[in-house]
Amino acid sequence: MQWETVIGLEVHAQLSTQSKIFSGASTAYGAEPNVQACAVDIALPGVLPVLNKAAVEQAIKFGLAVDAKINLRSVFARKNYFYPDLPKGYQISQYELPIVQGGELQIVVGDAEKTVRLTRAHLEEDAGKSLHENFRDSTGIDLNRAGTPLLEIVSEPDMRSSAEAVAYAKKLHTLVQWNKICDGNMQEGSFRFDANVSVRRKGSDKLGTRCEIKNLNSFRFLEHAIEFEAKRQIEILEDGGVIMQETRLYDPEKDETRSMRIKEEAHDYRYFPDPDLLPLEISEQWINEIRAALPESQQAKRKEFMSLGLSAYQATLLTTSREMAEYATNTVSGVPTEVIPSLANIIVGPLSARLNKENLPLTEIPISPDQLKQLGERIHDGTVSASAAVTVLAIMWPGGGDADTIIKKHGLKQISDAGAIEKIVDEVLAANSKQVEDYHAGKEKAFNSLVGQVMKATKGKANPQQLNERLKRKLAG
Repeated sequence: MQWETVIGLEVHAQLSTQSKIFSGASTAYGAEPNVQACAVDIALPGVLPVLNKAAVEQAIKFGLAVDAKINLRSVFARKNYFYPDLPKGYQISQYELPIVQGGELQIVVGDAEKTVRLTRAHLEEDAGKSLHENFRDSTGIDLNRAGTPLLEIVSEPDMRSSAEAVAYAKKLHTLVQWNKICDGNMQEGSFRFDANVSVRRKGSDKLGTRCEIKNLNSFRFLEHAIEFEAKRQIEILEDGGVIMQETRLYDPEKDETRSMRIKEEAHDYRYFPDPDLLPLEISEQWINEIRAALPESQQAKRKEFMSLGLSAYQATLLTTSREMAEYATNTVSGVPTEVIPSLANIIVGPLSARLNKENLPLTEIPISPDQLKQLGERIHDGTVSASAAVTVLAIMWPGGGDADTIIKKHGLKQISDAGAIEKIVDEVLAANSKQVEDYHAGKEKAFNSLVGQVMKATKGKANPQQLNERLKRKLAG
């Protein structure tokens, strides 16, 4: 490859507030069109915006989480453009003096770790939404989203592949959810990306002409859009053409980007300070109070789980969300260290699989940490096998009782009696002379077949460790 892709992302995160950034209208999702657009949102004459303190607090939380500078003084500006879903004819945003400057995120792609620098994060209001699906020869306008508080997070052009861009977007997505800054729901438009993509000859330090791909709302779309756009630009340049700076849209059905409009520069928006809003001034004391209330970071929680004897893989899965980390913490709290790996395996294995199957959030899990503790202890002390534990979990899920009751009621207790296991092993060996001969001939699969026969005879209740030990001893003798 003679070309290098250069990528920067602008991420719009809807802040977790109950009301809009400059009005008291609700931000709840799913309401009938235009029922959550008040006089301020639709810009009736004489109305004035009033800044939502909760939105400012969320922006500060983000800045602290990425180790950025929180500007004690920032300014709101009017960004002027004309769309049918922008009732004021301008968007209130921040331009020269944003609330957050700098910061960084660490990402991992394959075995490589990389730092992506952040340029800024600024507060702004969302526009409304144009509706096309249910209209013929016209467009509907829903202003429920108008005025919804957003934090626009702008990265430096530090990413060099779609894989790095997706890793960065996922890390950012987890971070805003972990700190309750944004719910991260991409299907509802709470978290979406604009990707700035350009290409240049390898070894060059000069940036190419960039194209911005707007409103990507899934990691898969982000990856495909970047890959298509980079390929498109390379083909144009290799054919002797030039890249036009423009805004493009990604069509997932055709897996391609297409031109939307010529890209505007900052001066095209005629930014100027909003005369209806005073400069935003923040005290060091308030910043320190917010810092003190931040939760333990994802990275720190991961290290804590590993200090309990869990693998890096287990610890990573247990910290995919703050809810998962809290559930796991409550589950392993107060149990012997040697039981913790069994509990972790249940959570990241059958428990997570069941949640995914039923499309349930962890907050609605019907099994308490105390119920799971008891099941983990029964696996560890050999009362049930790992496979039987899955059965116990399935019965426990709809309210089938605690682990001890289920194990007893359904006869799931593991056979650990050495004499009983040895007797069944002898019977299986006597009835399967061909597999015994194959094993002695060096065919390892024969051993697995014999194990399966013993498990079948015990209805899966034989202690696997004791079974393997006795079977190997008998075959060696």
